[in-house]
Amino acid sequence: MTTTQPTTPTTRRPNRPPIAPPSLAQASATVVWRNLIHIKRMPEMLLDVTVQSVMFVLLFAFVFGGSIAVAGSNYREFLLPGIMVQTMVFSSAIVAMGLTNDLQKGIVDRLKSLPISRASVLVGRSISSLIHSSIGVTVMAVTGLLIGWRIRTGVLEAALGFFLLLLFGFAMIWLGIWVGSLMRTVEAVQGFMFTVMFPLTFVANTFAPTENMPSWLRFIAEWNPVSALTQACRQLWGNGPAAPPDAAWPLQNPVVVTIAWSLLFTAVFAPLALAAFRRRSRD
Repeated sequence: MTTTQPTTPTTRRPNRPPIAPPSLAQASATVVWRNLIHIKRMPEMLLDVTVQSVMFVLLFAFVFGGSIAVAGSNYREFLLPGIMVQTMVFSSAIVAMGLTNDLQKGIVDRLKSLPISRASVLVGRSISSLIHSSIGVTVMAVTGLLIGWRIRTGVLEAALGFFLLLLFGFAMIWLGIWVGSLMRTVEAVQGFMFTVMFPLTFVANTFAPTENMPSWLRFIAEWNPVSALTQACRQLWGNGPAAPPDAAWPLQNPVVVTIAWSLLFTAVFAPLALAAFRRRSRD
């Protein structure tokens, strides 16, 4: 008599589809969300674009405003576009210090272990820094409205002015990412960026007209990309006199020049930043 052994049922593993790595847009959005949550948990990170922004507006408007005359314009209206431009330019220093800090603490190493593109780390950082700086511009705009600043043109002109601020700020952020990827400490980044950014924003028409400057300094100031952006915002918002007839060509065509500078800076510094970040990541 033969006995048959009971057959054990074979368990079949379910066919699971392969997990595809996230796209560049998805990974960048995750990095942006991570940085915004970081700000939520450390709200003191917004002091530079909230309390400091209000302080700058009030300081220049009421302390220096009585000493600086602007022909055909109220100094407060003349001031607001310039100080907003300064905020966007200094966004490059903020992103540089933030990236260097992440590299020092090993946060970027953790992101590198994930199946995401390394470029998404920088794209996410650039977008979150742009949001951070936009908060400062918004705070300045509200403060300006309270002290008498007004936009005296139409909606389209007003929107174009804010768009130019964001476009130029995005280009400057890539400069900051490049510097942050090259330097090893936050202190070194801070010293370098503020040494470069202060002359860039003050040797311009941001806080005072260029007509009264010495001829050699006026030439530098009027060809400064910061001056073109400031003049473009004043022109689009109706905040100040038109450029004088003897002004340099960038001040005569500030909108076109600002767009050109922004695209040029992005085209130059974005590849440099990506290359420097990849080299730093291999160290």
